[in-house]
Amino acid sequence: MRPITATIHLAALQHNLRRVRDYAPHARTMAVVKANGYGHGLLNVARGLVEADGFAVLRLQEALELRAAGYRQTLLLLEGVFESTELNAAADAGVSIVVHADHQIAMLEQASLSAPLSVFVKMNTGMNRLGFMPQAFANAVARLAACQQVGSITLMTHFATADEVLGIATALQRFETGAQGLDYPKSLANSAAILRHPESHADWVRPGIMLYGATPVQSVAAANYGLQAVMHLQSELIAVQTLPPGESLGYGATFVAERETRVGVVACGYADGYPRHAPGGTPIAVAGQVSKTLGRVSMDMLFVDITDIQAADIGSPVELWGAVIPVDAVAEACGTVGYELLCAVTSRVNFKVVHG
Repeated sequence: MRPITATIHLAALQHNLRRVRDYAPHARTMAVVKANGYGHGLLNVARGLVEADGFAVLRLQEALELRAAGYRQTLLLLEGVFESTELNAAADAGVSIVVHADHQIAMLEQASLSAPLSVFVKMNTGMNRLGFMPQAFANAVARLAACQQVGSITLMTHFATADEVLGIATALQRFETGAQGLDYPKSLANSAAILRHPESHADWVRPGIMLYGATPVQSVAAANYGLQAVMHLQSELIAVQTLPPGESLGYGATFVAERETRVGVVACGYADGYPRHAPGGTPIAVAGQVSKTLGRVSMDMLFVDITDIQAADIGSPVELWGAVIPVDAVAEACGTVGYELLCAVTSRVNFKVVHG
């Protein structure tokens, strides 16, 4: 078996969920498990987050998969339904839906369902993706409250700059103005708002990336918030080369040795989900020691400098990210965010779930 493995640590998920509750002790927790559990496996993360009050997904299929696996928590479709036929399946399975546009209200008004649907009504407070404008929000809520196919109503928004210096003050004020006089539960805070803006915690929080042990705030390490990495992406050295000074390495010959350089070849490439654009110098660990990548990432392999790691040889363990190398450190080197790297791990990587 090819040695690259993504080990999913359920204990880390449980720990990170506890950290959410440490920060927002009075709110219910809607764990965001979209994108196949941020690349960790939907049912894998559900096992680790079984104590969450709810799960938020993107597709009805994901919600039905969770129901079929026995999860009885609140399940929420974050973009709602895309066609009216999905309303019946959602109602039959007791799945809640986000409503963010007039055409979705019209679907509900025209539907005949087995049971009323719980809805989360979304306000656009500045993200300008989905949601009713503040001035149209009360009318949307009134239509839903009058609809026989609607059960409970929760008000929600999503912050565009909770992780930025700009913060959430303007968005929160827009929400409070648009929701004035509406006496319903509220769901406002994403991971960054949970950590940085306690005034937004309200009735439901919606943690995403922090559950997986990566940071939602680019300038602050996940460890500073007491979070633990859930995915440890590991492989091995499958070959060792020694380059004399002046010899190049890999496609494009982008690395040229300035000294005699011992190079490890790692069984991991961009077809496994490691970013092809990762520059030379991206942090990586061999046999528990931090080193750096060299040259370009290939489809199936990449290179690491093991000149100063004397014990490194064929078969030595390599950590792409995990306990020693935070995924956020790799993401920073690549000019992206940890979310993208975690979600990009491909199906040809071996996945292993452990409780520790």
